[in-house]
Amino acid sequence: MKPAHTVSVSIPHPPAAVYAYLADPQHLPEWSEFITAVRPEGDGWRATTSQGNVHIRFSPRNVFGVLDHDVTVNESLTVHVPMRVVKNDDGAEVLFTVYRQDGMNDEAFERDIAMVRTDLEKLKSVLSRRTQQ
Repeated sequence: MKPAHTVSVSIPHPPAAVYAYLADPQHLPEWSEFITAVRPEGDGWRATTSQGNVHIRFSPRNVFGVLDHDVTVNESLTVHVPMRVVKNDDGAEVLFTVYRQDGMNDEAFERDIAMVRTDLEKLKSVLSRRTQQ
């Protein structure tokens, strides 16, 4: 088993609204530091990142808040990313699990976790601005 760390952020918006926003991959560049552009491709999306292009395939839309996705970096590396939106009182909790990849040292794992924290805080900020407009 790979070591894992789940990062979460509380967002004061209805879970269905948070899920609807996140379920549209075209929004990824608005809140993700890693993904700078996306476009539909085949059964998923081609995403531009600072480290090159990746293919992302998302779980089908569902009523359970599941946003799991697989990121294919190359022919030999696909990273599974568990992500959820769950109800938290009258708001939402977004949960994003980071798995430590084979060969990844402690420092790189902590960088990935910090990047996800930053992304989720930006997500919270973006959604707050969208509801104020």
